[in-house]
Amino acid sequence: MADLNDIAVFVKVAQYGSFSRAAHSLGMPVSTVSRKVTSLEEQLGVTLLQRTTRKLSLTAQGRAYYGQCSEPLAHLLDAEQVLTETQKKPEGLLKISVPVILGQEVFYEFVSAFLKTYPKIQVDLFVTNLFLDLIAENIDLGIRFGELKDSTIVAQRLGKSVRYLVAAPEYVKGRVLPAKPEDLKDHQCILLNGRNGEAEWHLVSGRKSVRLHVSGPVSSRDFDAVSAFTYRGHGIGLLPSTYCDEQIRKGELIRLLPDWSSEEIFVHAVYPTRRFLPSRLQVFLEALKAWKTPLWLPLH
Repeated sequence: MADLNDIAVFVKVAQYGSFSRAAHSLGMPVSTVSRKVTSLEEQLGVTLLQRTTRKLSLTAQGRAYYGQCSEPLAHLLDAEQVLTETQKKPEGLLKISVPVILGQEVFYEFVSAFLKTYPKIQVDLFVTNLFLDLIAENIDLGIRFGELKDSTIVAQRLGKSVRYLVAAPEYVKGRVLPAKPEDLKDHQCILLNGRNGEAEWHLVSGRKSVRLHVSGPVSSRDFDAVSAFTYRGHGIGLLPSTYCDEQIRKGELIRLLPDWSSEEIFVHAVYPTRRFLPSRLQVFLEALKAWKTPLWLPLH
């Protein structure tokens, strides 16, 4: 099969009727243009151009070949230009995966403002705690909390989160409150991603660190569910500070072991590759990094 680059050079020479003018248009040396046309002729086994010292003309086979190649090549160039322009302009479909913790009005307001700023972008939003395969699902960007296990994806830190031990006044009333982390074993706890009614909590206080197994009546993959059962007095929850700061101020939740919390959990924007990012993804990333959100804490 003939080399497409050689074909493109031949078409340009045929259009200009000159090696030197074609070379100038292509930004190539005349010798390179001549060599590519000769290579194409050798691949096809025909003479496409009659060369004399004074004139360059197409042979009958050259005219026929030019007629067959010029229009499809123009379509290819048009398609390339359209694709390149699409990459440059913030438009098209943007597929985004976010955890359920972001399925809140404040995040939807952010997406709404983004779409009003870039009306030619459409968003397909996946709200799930499943770590979807970005490449297999053709997803442009995901927002993820915690450790990243996939080393093939590109990640940018957006912020961080920390979780507090909290309980409702209804649960605290009449109970002996924990004085140290190990006392949590004697309490009912509301579990995120628990198994068989148990989970492991990693707590830190300055340089001190402890891992302990806790148990309780409710486990869920969803922070909203953990929050709901904590608020209703079913046990102690380990909730993101952004979920419970206001409730603590109002007295609707009580922070336990205030010197202890979870370790810092980083929030990342992840995407499949850093090469040839479409403009729609670039502007969304920029908006995310600039967003002053209550859903996570700033890095500094």
